[in-house]
Amino acid sequence: MSDAEVSKVSSGRGGRPRGGQPSGGGRVRLRVPGTRPWIAAGFLLPALLLLGALVVYPIAFSVHRSLFDASGKGFVGLGNYGAMFSDDGIRTALKNNVLWVVVAPTVSTVLGLIFAVLTERIRWGTAFKLIVFMPMAISMLAAGIIFRLVYDQDPERGVANAVWVGIHDTFADPAPFPGAKPRPRSGLAASGAGGYTTRAAVRAGSAVPLPLVAVQPGDLRGARPAAAARPRPGAVTGTVWLDFTRGGGGRPNVLDGNEKALAGLTVEAVKDGRVVASATTAADGTFTLPGDRAGGARLRLPAADFAEAYRGVDWLGPALVTPAIIGSYVWMWAGFAMVLIAAGLAGVPRELLEAARVDGAGEWQVFRRITVPLLAPVLVVVLVTLMINVLKIFDLVYIIAPGSSIRSANVLALQLFQSSFGTDVDEGLGSAIAVFLLLLVLPVMYVNLRRIRKERRR
Repeated sequence: MSDAEVSKVSSGRGGRPRGGQPSGGGRVRLRVPGTRPWIAAGFLLPALLLLGALVVYPIAFSVHRSLFDASGKGFVGLGNYGAMFSDDGIRTALKNNVLWVVVAPTVSTVLGLIFAVLTERIRWGTAFKLIVFMPMAISMLAAGIIFRLVYDQDPERGVANAVWVGIHDTFADPAPFPGAKPRPRSGLAASGAGGYTTRAAVRAGSAVPLPLVAVQPGDLRGARPAAAARPRPGAVTGTVWLDFTRGGGGRPNVLDGNEKALAGLTVEAVKDGRVVASATTAADGTFTLPGDRAGGARLRLPAADFAEAYRGVDWLGPALVTPAIIGSYVWMWAGFAMVLIAAGLAGVPRELLEAARVDGAGEWQVFRRITVPLLAPVLVVVLVTLMINVLKIFDLVYIIAPGSSIRSANVLALQLFQSSFGTDVDEGLGSAIAVFLLLLVLPVMYVNLRRIRKERRR
């Protein structure tokens, strides 16, 4: 084809007008010689059929189905949409979805930005990025199972509570004998709040036996045999011990043979509701209180001696279940955000950063005034992608939340599943939720499409 012919094909009419601009101010449209519209349609037809069968038809059917009742025969108009906003469970799901959309993408993007910037300054940054990105290789199902164990209430199984209990016990001494209680008819009575007090006041010069039972075997490791306290003039003495003889044969409320001492218990002398003296039991279970203060008082074993061991935080309880699940999501997707932001960071001109540092800008100023603005397009991409993703969140909530907290952790995608396939099946309501989810995603998709068009025009 000659140059003149190419010019004619490009302009659509015998060439361009003078000045190099197309006639009428329109854009130049190029046409490939030899093409036929029906050939292009033939190539597009399979994709259009798949698009119609997998996208257009399901959307149209969901909109149509949402206008009918549970049986699909009675037309209810917008009744399902009204029921959706009046149902307490669905309102909880809406609130949780708002929390998800605001918190999860923001935290994931911020962590990804921090990781991407910091790993540029360390030699083992690539290895760190690999470790942070590895959770993306795990399915939502597997991640849910992992975090169901991580958040287990038992510190022996749940990593989160194991760490939390370890920190707590570092600053707060655990009770020496959790769950222990007095032997029946021992002269001790419950005094409220988990403590025990003698029924009668004690006298100076007397020895008071305080037998206990229900002590856990693990709490007796290294315990010595108890010794019977001897009366001492001007003092109140006594012994606290485990009133239990292995193999039987012991006498109740009497110190027999090798019964074990309970060391480290606090014994208080109480008068008129005030603690006037206190002592701690020795390795042989004995204690001594000054008679001038303890005489005429009642002896009390406070609740702190028997408080149950700290079991940590109820991560999957109604109050914390949604933040806990969001934490597992961030664990998975912070690596995704980091990789995208790191790719954008690699394209930032280093001359600008160095020039700012030469001009006296600190690292925080360089980060805030130069790095973040230049990464703004990438940050928007990450945020929009994660927003669309969390609107569809289902797997993590369904797997991690226990049955007792599932209503508190409810989200729209989970409610859609329960309404469509759960015990109370209502496909009309489920279709209404699906249409509502689609409407929530559309604005985010519109913003994303506008951003893509702007980038193409550059």
